[in-house]
Formats: sequence, structure tokens, C-alpha cells
Amino acid sequence: MSAKPQRHRTARRLTLSALALTAGAGAMVAAALPAGAASGGGAAKSRTVDVQMLSFNDFHGTLEPPQGSSGTVTERQADGTTKAIPAGGVEYLATALRDARKGHEYSVTAAAGDMIGGSPMLSGLFHDEPTVEALNKLKLDVSSVGNHEFDEGKTELRRMAYGGCHPVDGCFEYGKEFTGSQFQYLAANVTDEKTKRPLMSPTFIWKKGDVKIGFIGVTLEGTPDVVTADGVKGLKFGDEVETINKYAAELNKQGVKSIVALIHEGGLPASGAYNYDCDAPGAGAGISGAIVDIAKNVDPKVDALVTGHTHQAYSCNIPDPAGNPRTVTSAASYGRLFTDTTLTYDRQTKDIVRTPVSSPKPVNKVVTRDLPKAPDMTELITRWNALAAPVASRPMGYISADIAGRGSEAPEKPLGDLIADAQLDATAPADKGGAQLAIMNPGGIRADLAYKAAGAEGDGVVTYGESYTVQPFNNLMNVVDLTGAQLVTALQQQVSGTVNGPNPKILQVSKGFTYTLDMTKSGADRIVVDSVRLNGAAIDPAKTYRVAMNEFLAGGGDGFTVLKDHKNKLVGIPDLEAFNALLAKSSAANPIAAPAADRITVVK
Repeated sequence: MSAKPQRHRTARRLTLSALALTAGAGAMVAAALPAGAASGGGAAKSRTVDVQMLSFNDFHGTLEPPQGSSGTVTERQADGTTKAIPAGGVEYLATALRDARKGHEYSVTAAAGDMIGGSPMLSGLFHDEPTVEALNKLKLDVSSVGNHEFDEGKTELRRMAYGGCHPVDGCFEYGKEFTGSQFQYLAANVTDEKTKRPLMSPTFIWKKGDVKIGFIGVTLEGTPDVVTADGVKGLKFGDEVETINKYAAELNKQGVKSIVALIHEGGLPASGAYNYDCDAPGAGAGISGAIVDIAKNVDPKVDALVTGHTHQAYSCNIPDPAGNPRTVTSAASYGRLFTDTTLTYDRQTKDIVRTPVSSPKPVNKVVTRDLPKAPDMTELITRWNALAAPVASRPMGYISADIAGRGSEAPEKPLGDLIADAQLDATAPADKGGAQLAIMNPGGIRADLAYKAAGAEGDGVVTYGESYTVQPFNNLMNVVDLTGAQLVTALQQQVSGTVNGPNPKILQVSKGFTYTLDMTKSGADRIVVDSVRLNGAAIDPAKTYRVAMNEFLAGGGDGFTVLKDHKNKLVGIPDLEAFNALLAKSSAANPIAAPAADRITVVK
């Protein structure tokens, strides 16, 4: 980044028969509740009390409403059609959460990781301090860490939790030192390789009066596969189920019988609509992915699972190992939804009552933009925007229409093509690496490019803030030698292996590189090998090709282990710089059009 905003440094410095309860299975109940038993009011305390749990996940520092299709949720209508609803923005999320809490004496707010990292410029430029400040104002109580909490390493994650100014950039606001999170970050399955101790607290006990609920927080065991090596150096990531079961037993020993697991790992519902019923025709029938096996094996002591990572929306009932009902939820991403769950707490057993009819099913609620904006969040956004403005508002280039990236569900995304082209342009010259093609990981595309102006820049203008939001990681470009055989293996790893087999990650490719993806087949066979071509010529398995990619991919990230076996690496400019260089070639008279996204032929 060639310019930064001015920064100032400061000194561091339910009445129920007891016989109806099934031990260890979340206080299962056969009898119906007496009238008023689930009320927390009245002169005498009732046997049970309803605790409201509000939850969300994968916020990714998205303080302002996301642009383009990334800023909508899909709603299934009564006639079976779907509708896109604009959603998200912390000004609306704050209002929605505060309204939801009204009338609920017992309410806890929890999150399932990736609160920070991969953030738009408004937060990312300031190392996500604005987001932690916003989450504090939202009255978040507890969150698991996610893989993106490790984007800048364990030391920076600790700073997010405990405060202090950035060791290099200092304090961003004059006379203010960053105070850290007021919510508890949990990392039960993340341990220091040397000390064998958990990096952060494994559990958190929320208390109000005589009600106690324990939370266990874990991130996906495969975090090292989706984070740069430097970000997780010296850390070990344990099995999610083993870890949760261990700490559930410990909480029980402490007398905490009501337990919620916050898991930064998720599932893939059969529909992208947030209000899709994933329990039809049977419990959990409409969801697949890693979370299903986890849910089926997590100890019955755990009463609910709040999940994330896949950016999907679902509210499912996946029975626990004892065959009892247990909710598994996820609220999509970017603050576009939150989940409202009722946990019925039995004061006698100190456990959550879990029966199909004991409480309402958790509901994912849309954070619509017709809500009043929360003034304190407006002030926060205005204040940080003022600091970012000198850099964020600078024009980078021009586009003629929306260019879909993160918001596109297609394997090949127009914005992915554009980014790959930018990387090839930047590395094709002989003295810059002599790249013949470029590949880009889809997870690195964090937004869309929207034609409509977000501010005063004018329609069609792409600002630095917008390009940064698309490419916020500032990964250095690498140009490496790969054989044709290795290149084909990389394509096969998109749709196979433990990381990408269950959830394919389709690499975005530069102009001239083409192949066929046959989704009617399974695993590596989905890549039609004899269709892989570069500028019309078939890829020769024995030939060496110069391939450009970011350093995350070159390190084998996202399950592309073959890419680590490269040779003759040349390190180049940051990926954001390469993207901005391509944008700079456009003009108001000659704007960039969305690529046709026709490089990968998909057979369905």
C-alpha cells in the first residue's frame, strides 16, 4: 500500500417429574409442561426458564452493508419461487439484535468464529479494531475463534482479545489505545506446540441469577489447510469432537449441565434459501458436509451446536449419539442473518430440556435494511471512515456493470477471471516471472464489484476501498515451475481429497487456460484430463509451465498440496497491487466489462 491514513502512537502500556428426565441427554421430557412452567416471571420461581440465545457467524468485519449479491439473502416463497432480499450492515444488525432482546430477561449472544479477517477496508486497514469495537457495542458475550482469526498470527489474535496498539502501525486514533474484546474468545482445540496449553480459554460460563450455560469454542481441525503457514506457526489444531467431548465432561464436573458448542465448521444445505427446511423429509435430511459427522458424534451432554465456516444458512435437527433431538444452526455470513434459539433451562436439573416440542425451533432472521440505523454504529462507521477516506476514496479504475465475485454461486466467477487475468498481466514479463497462466483460490475473493456508487465517487468507479475489499489479504504473488502433470493434479485436488472432496473449491483461471469440469462424476474423475488446454494446446504432462498464484496457494493452502512441490519460485508484488494495476488500464470512456466466465466448461 503506497499510502496510509495518519496514525498516532500513544504509550503502550420446565414443574416436571424427576422420573421423566433422561440423565446425560439434556433433560429429555416425556410429560407436557404445566401452564406457565416455561415462564421466568411470577412471584415464585418456575421450574424452568426460557433463555434466548442469539447467534451469528462469519462476520468478517463487514461493518457496512455488503455490495452486490454478497449483500442479499435468498428467501423461499410460499409458491416455491425465491426472492433476493438486501441484508446486512452493522447499523441494522445492532438494531435487530437489540429489538430481539426486548422482553427477554435471559438472553445471551454467541458467535461461531471468523468475526474478523478477510475484512473490507474499513476494518481491515485498521487490523480489525473497528470490528472488535462494534462487536463490543453489539453486546456479544462469547465467540469461538475461526480460521480467519489467525490471518495475522497468534500474537495479533491475542491483541484482538486483550488490547494494545498495533506493534508496527501504533494507535490509530489520537489519545486512544485499543482496549480489545469485551466478549470471550474461545479456542479449546488450539494448543501451543511447546507448552501443550490452549492458546485461549477453552470454555466460558454465562451466568444470570441461578441460570448457568457453558460454552465450548473450537475451530475446524483443518485450519492449517486454509491459513498461511505463518498465521498458525507453533500451533496445533485438535479434533473437534474429541475436544468438545473432553470439555463437556469438565463442565459437568464443575456442575454446568447446560452446554452449547460453538464450532467454526459447517454444513451444506440442499437449498441456498435461508428459510429452507433441512429437516424434511426427516431430521437433518437436507444437510451434508463436515458438521453432520461432528453433530452425530458430539457427546449428548452438549445441548446445541452453533456452527459456521461454510457461509450457509440452516436450522437443523440432527439427533445426538443417544438419538435425542439437538439443534445445529448457522446464520450465513456478513451479519445478514442472526439465529434466535430458545433454550429451556430446568432449574432443578440445571440442564436444557430437549424434546421436539419443548421449545420453538431456532429461526434464522433476516437483518433487513428497512430497520432504523443504530446511531452508535453510524457514529463508529463515520469515525473510522474519516480515518480511511484519504486512501479508500482514491479511484482505481472503471467498470461498465456489476462484476460478480463472492456473491456468485457458479464455479467460475467473472471477478475470479478478472483477478486471475490481473495476476497473469503482472507476472507475464520475463523479468517479473515469465508466467504463462495464473490460478486464484475462490476463497480469496471477498466481495463483488458493484457498478452503483457506494459514495460520492460516481457510478462505475472502483475505489481503492472497493478493490481492497475484494482482495484484502495482500498476499505476495509467486511465479513457480509446475509440470503439466502437477497442474492437472492441482485441478483434480479442487474436487477430491479430505479438504475439497466434500466441498469443492474451483480455482479461478486466467485467459487462455481452459478445461471441462464434469460434475456428473465423482472425485478426481470430475476433471476431464484431455480437455485441459493452454492457448488451445493440450497440456503436456512432462512439460514445465510457469504458473502465477498467491503465496497462500503456493504454500499448499486450501488442500492444494501439490502446489507445494513447485520449483524456481520468484516472489513478486502483492496481489492487490496487481489487481489495481489492471483496473488502472481502464477509463471512463473504456471501462472494464465483466468477463464471460467461459473458461471452465461445466457438465451437470
